[in-house]
Amino acid sequence: MYVDLTHPIETGMPVFPDDPTVEQRDAASIEDDGYRVTDLHCGSHTGTHIDAPSHTEPDGAVLDSMPIERFVFDARVVDCTGRDPREAITAGDLPESDSETNCDLLLCRTDWDEYWGTDRYFDHPYLTPDAADHCREAGWNVGLDTLNPDPTPTENTAESEPAGFQAHHTLLGTDMLIIENLTNLEQLPTGQPITLYAFPLALAEADGAPIRAVAEVASTAD
Repeated sequence: MYVDLTHPIETGMPVFPDDPTVEQRDAASIEDDGYRVTDLHCGSHTGTHIDAPSHTEPDGAVLDSMPIERFVFDARVVDCTGRDPREAITAGDLPESDSETNCDLLLCRTDWDEYWGTDRYFDHPYLTPDAADHCREAGWNVGLDTLNPDPTPTENTAESEPAGFQAHHTLLGTDMLIIENLTNLEQLPTGQPITLYAFPLALAEADGAPIRAVAEVASTAD
């Protein structure tokens, strides 16, 4: 079974504050030109996308320096649902690094994709520095159905929240990858093996790129 975990790219979709906005418009039409072409403007971190280490690390690797198999992950879903806006996900909320969690990508399901396209989407749960460090020590890349593993600045930011991009630095600084703005994680089984295909758009020297994120779930025998 395959599950699409990708938000469509479309005009006006949510982006990180001050990132390039997304705009699609007709550049050519069948009626006027005999063919159709869409003019697309967006940033490298548009929609469902993957972060390269070079996104936050001065000497970090770019996506196109990595072999294509780097973007096929043995993934597991961890249930981080039921949280309030801007509530922290701590190391204690994540599984232990043991043989039962033998994976290279941890998918943190918050169900915050329910708020996609609303202001509430920006006040998502986030990883504390200790949670990010736990993932780093376990060797887990991280995927989330939120805009950011760190708190996104809004008018609701609290002084007690981690400042800046601490989770990004912890993970990307050790060559882990981060996948953001996933959707449909509720369609995946929790704790079972999943193969996630997250091939990035082939941008040169890419600090990040949109992906088509597709999960493959093994069929369960009757």
